[in-house]
Amino acid sequence: MDLPVLADVPHLGQVVPSVLSALGASEFANSLAVPETSKACVLLIDGLGWELLAAHAEDAPVLTELAKCPLRVGFPATTAAGVAAIGTGLASGEHGMVGYTFEMPGTGVLNALRWCSHVDGGDLRGALPPREVQPLPTTFERATAAGIETSVVSSAQFANTALTRATQTGARYVGVHALGDLAALALRALDGAPAFCYAYHSELDMMGHLYGPGSLPWRMQLRHVDRLVESIVDGLPAGALLAVVADHGMVDVDGVLDIDETPELAAGVRAIGGEVRARHVYTEAGAAADVLTAWREVLGDRAWVLSRDEAAEAGWFGPVSDRVRPRIGDVVAAATGRFGMVRELAEAVESSLKGHHGSLTTAEQLVPLVLARG
Repeated sequence: MDLPVLADVPHLGQVVPSVLSALGASEFANSLAVPETSKACVLLIDGLGWELLAAHAEDAPVLTELAKCPLRVGFPATTAAGVAAIGTGLASGEHGMVGYTFEMPGTGVLNALRWCSHVDGGDLRGALPPREVQPLPTTFERATAAGIETSVVSSAQFANTALTRATQTGARYVGVHALGDLAALALRALDGAPAFCYAYHSELDMMGHLYGPGSLPWRMQLRHVDRLVESIVDGLPAGALLAVVADHGMVDVDGVLDIDETPELAAGVRAIGGEVRARHVYTEAGAAADVLTAWREVLGDRAWVLSRDEAAEAGWFGPVSDRVRPRIGDVVAAATGRFGMVRELAEAVESSLKGHHGSLTTAEQLVPLVLARG
């Protein structure tokens, strides 16, 4: 089965460096040719795929009119990797957030959103300090050092999370509670010059998970998102820039296999990470080749199944550092079509959801780059 190739599409990690370069920070490359400005906001809409936006353009006329081009988010197409791409300007093979869940050698499988053990839910903030898991300088730290007033405007509940500390250290955090203060405080963050604001909205993704992308609840939320963007555009100071992006798209899964109820997939496996559409499989010593063969045979054309080295060589994770390589599964499986690899007992909540993401299909990989000027 041919592997997907999206290398000619710009990566999400290029957005913030390009914007900071446009703000005058000479150490960053403006690879996206963002126009020069003294004030800029990057707004990330969780779960807004390029194909979903195109399919529901009537629900988002502002976003549709302003959409410039697609970006690719890289593998895995998931929030932890996406926000780390924003926060470092890099792909997952360098920043290290290689999944919703992934193994940290010596500690076990980490849930990167909740920063807890994926096995028993135990808090891992002490065992895995956020800036040791992701030690690279953040784009926010580098922007602040370059003399740019830097803010993150996002939900108050995320203010002190480990993932926030790992990926957004260096910015002034402004906690918000609804669409109204998200728009108002994002605009307020642009009072200075030069000023950079990163804003985040999560609820479209939630609607997609619960009801399915393209469902009526999802479309109604998309309409609110479009109004949010319109409100920010209307309030932009003269010459200020708004860039709207997303961390992944989404598919409505139709057809699943329970990994834990399939004995052929368990032999030689000591741990499983990732999520329904993108799995990391960690093997017992000496079992990697047999596990790779078994997963390929069982999943067939329902997933791209590669060894760690094959996935790295294929560029799934971008350049892979020695620090990050052990976090990638010995075997990596990325779902095709609308297939899902669930674990109904071990991951009851995740397995019950309708919408999923993580894999390499264009529906999950491609997100919009929307640009507007004040």
